[in-house]
Amino acid sequence: MTAGFGTWDYVVFISYAILILGVGLWVSRDKKGHQKNAEDYFLASKSLPWWAIGASLIAANISAEQFIGMSGSGFASGLAIASYEWMAAITLIIVGKYFLPIFIEKGLYTIPEFVEKRYSTNLKTILAVFWIALYVFVNLTTVLYLGSLALNTILGIPLIYGVIGLALFAAAYSLYGGLSAVAWTDVIQVIFLVLGGLVTTYLALNTVSGGEGFISGLTTVFEEVPERFEMILDKSNPEYKNLPGIGVLVGGMWVANLYYWGFNQYIIQRTLAAKSLKEAQKGILFAAVLKLIIPLIVVIPGIAAYVMINDPEIMARLGDVAARNLPSLEQADKAYPWLLQFLPTGLKGLAFAALAAAIVSSLASMLNSTSTIFTMDIYKQYINKTASDKATVNTGRISAFVALVIACIVAPLLGNLDQAFQFIQEYTGIVSPGILAVFLLGLFWKKTTNKAAIIGALASIPIAMYFKVAPKGWSTSPFFVDVPFMDQMGLTLLLTMLVIAIFSYVQHKGADDEKGIPITKQLFKTSPLFNIGSFAVMIILTVLYALFW
Repeated sequence: MTAGFGTWDYVVFISYAILILGVGLWVSRDKKGHQKNAEDYFLASKSLPWWAIGASLIAANISAEQFIGMSGSGFASGLAIASYEWMAAITLIIVGKYFLPIFIEKGLYTIPEFVEKRYSTNLKTILAVFWIALYVFVNLTTVLYLGSLALNTILGIPLIYGVIGLALFAAAYSLYGGLSAVAWTDVIQVIFLVLGGLVTTYLALNTVSGGEGFISGLTTVFEEVPERFEMILDKSNPEYKNLPGIGVLVGGMWVANLYYWGFNQYIIQRTLAAKSLKEAQKGILFAAVLKLIIPLIVVIPGIAAYVMINDPEIMARLGDVAARNLPSLEQADKAYPWLLQFLPTGLKGLAFAALAAAIVSSLASMLNSTSTIFTMDIYKQYINKTASDKATVNTGRISAFVALVIACIVAPLLGNLDQAFQFIQEYTGIVSPGILAVFLLGLFWKKTTNKAAIIGALASIPIAMYFKVAPKGWSTSPFFVDVPFMDQMGLTLLLTMLVIAIFSYVQHKGADDEKGIPITKQLFKTSPLFNIGSFAVMIILTVLYALFW
């Protein structure tokens, strides 16, 4: 057993890299006599089938923050972190039924474009600038940092070289080909991601069981640490502050999921590129089904790693390699890279290809969406309103490149993040409730006004910051105590919606806003396949929560 790569590991990984680059560049080529226009570059010519949409949604979503960050949270807190994945399955169904019909009917390129059609250009610009900053300084930098951390842990590659290597890999095909290249390579990335992830899970559980297989390993882990399989944590659990019991099911988790899956450009852009609404909804349903198995490949390995390092017999069996980069409760994010050290030659290359697939696909998605928002909502709005197709596509490529350079500079500065997944959720959670309130009321309450939405969006930040920084002990009132960040998100959403509702009513005296969206039953009518599939997903989730409550 060796910690580094063997010959076959390099063969597998290099083959994966060549395959992705080859497919990406092949689908990126211009058809004879046709030059890419904005729809080709940013929406893949609106030609994506359901299976490509579903695969691309998962590939864009699952990144280093899941493989490394969520495994780290599994190591520290257990299966409870899987609520982010399982509740996302329900959220996807809600998005497919109630949000997508409105977005596709309006022919959107970007989420900020919806804000302009429903509210105003000013609010659209405010949110466009916010999203660009969020993608560049939070999403891109975190993915690059965690990916390079994995390279450093497994292969000893210096952090800065890992950052540059991953950035160049993602840029090689995504900058040239746009969403089409990203989406079609994602189909391949998901195969590597799932297969490689399952291999790591199997071998971790097989090690725990002393070579007796997957089921025996799962049973052993459950018997050794039953507390790590509680979905609903009580207040005595040290991780309650991150996953506050029943509040996960009925509180702020909905804010995080609805914001991420419903109004996040690099996620929703795939569905906007569908052949039709029904095709987009089938893709959403496919992604919801895949979400059910994701905890098996990103959470269970973290729990298995926790059992392994606390069992002297297993550690002795693993040999000297086990002492390298040992994870701990203080450095939980080392759990997944630590596990990869023990895979046999060849499979290690496959598992690492899965991790690379998760990282690179997310980077490519974020780059494409950052360039889409900048080009369509900033460049064409304020810099060159009459830009040609060539100028528009070139601007998209240049803006993506600039975003990547900035992220490469910032990523190494992140330092030692512990439980990066929780870190990202917590700090995104300061701004997401306000934006979610603006969108929900804009979609489903015709009385919402532009002025009220702007006031609500701006007010949501001090409201969120108050809950985050208010000192303990000011009062016995729940509004003054130190509440978990997920509860903070729920409270911030409700208070922001109240602010928007009050100002909307004062401005129009209860009358509908002129830009309010007419809602009809026909708009939300879905196919029997979507309805049956959605019902099946909800039954499976009910069983899972009943088993691990």
